[in-house]
Amino acid sequence: MIWFQRKQIRQALQLVIALVGMLSFALVSASPAFAQPGTPPSALDPRGPNSQAIATLFTVVLIIAIVIFAIVEGLLLFSAWRFRSKAGDTSEPKQIHGNTRFEIAWTIAPALIVIALFVLAVNTLQTINPRPITANSDQLTVKVIGHQWWWEYQYPDLDITTSTDLVIPVGKVVNLQITSFDVIHSFWVPQLNGKTDAFPNRINASWIKADAPGTFYGQCAELCGPSHANMRTVVIALDQADFDRWVQGQKTNPAAATGDAAKGEQVFMTGPCIGCHTIEGTAAQGSCKPEDQTTGRVCGPNLTHVGSRTSIAGGTLNNTAGNLRRWLADPPGIKAGSKMPNLNLSQQDIDALVTYLTSLQ
Repeated sequence: MIWFQRKQIRQALQLVIALVGMLSFALVSASPAFAQPGTPPSALDPRGPNSQAIATLFTVVLIIAIVIFAIVEGLLLFSAWRFRSKAGDTSEPKQIHGNTRFEIAWTIAPALIVIALFVLAVNTLQTINPRPITANSDQLTVKVIGHQWWWEYQYPDLDITTSTDLVIPVGKVVNLQITSFDVIHSFWVPQLNGKTDAFPNRINASWIKADAPGTFYGQCAELCGPSHANMRTVVIALDQADFDRWVQGQKTNPAAATGDAAKGEQVFMTGPCIGCHTIEGTAAQGSCKPEDQTTGRVCGPNLTHVGSRTSIAGGTLNNTAGNLRRWLADPPGIKAGSKMPNLNLSQQDIDALVTYLTSLQ
């Protein structure tokens, strides 16, 4: 019996050590020192005030949980060791009824902890609540629209529409008006904000602000179909001067296509592409409008400046000529359930389209 109890104590100690080790590794791996470009985003590596408030609350709750865990487990292990049965001792343990002071203490202490956590949580919610937009406000508004399975971004004040890449200026509050074209999605860029659900026919407000230039990656956080895991977003924070140049470029229609690009433009304009995509300054005006929401119509991203974006296929592939060829050859093979079908394009048409689309800077 004594050997069995000691074995249980050893196993419990080993489990505690393993849990502490895994927790320490997770915290160290998620620290800013390990955050390199291209690595998975971490909510513990905040790059803006919104995410910083969330990370601070998480840290406080985690520390309190670790302290409580250590105290409770420590008392359990001490009691198991201190009051273990001894060889030859067959007497009945001393029976006790209770201790009023202890009972009052362990009722009040958890209540105070819960109250403190409640106050911290409410304070955090006040911090991350959407910022009010006032006249002459130095803020930017972006309408975020979830589609199966990509994100559309409309800048109403700038008359710009793009997708996947959300470009914002550093140091400026960006108010997000989040909605969905089809099913429920959830917009989440861990280093900049918490999760905000996107519902059809409803707008949920949120905001982000980047402290420094950089590229931040996000993921739809609501199961929304077979390619939910492939519904990604990229937030690119630029200095104000670079952002102004980006805006100017987005407001300028692409130059007239020439050479091989002109052949690709002809393929685009005479094929099914024109029915689902928009390229400003051309006859392609197929992107969905709000009134199309109830029709079940299939629509694709605005491609006016697709050649300047970092990724394609809803953030699934880097925007390279090779990946664009792969995508055009078989979209459902790259992205399960893709609304863009396999158009059975010839290799010549694919090459021409790649040349044309990459020229749309």
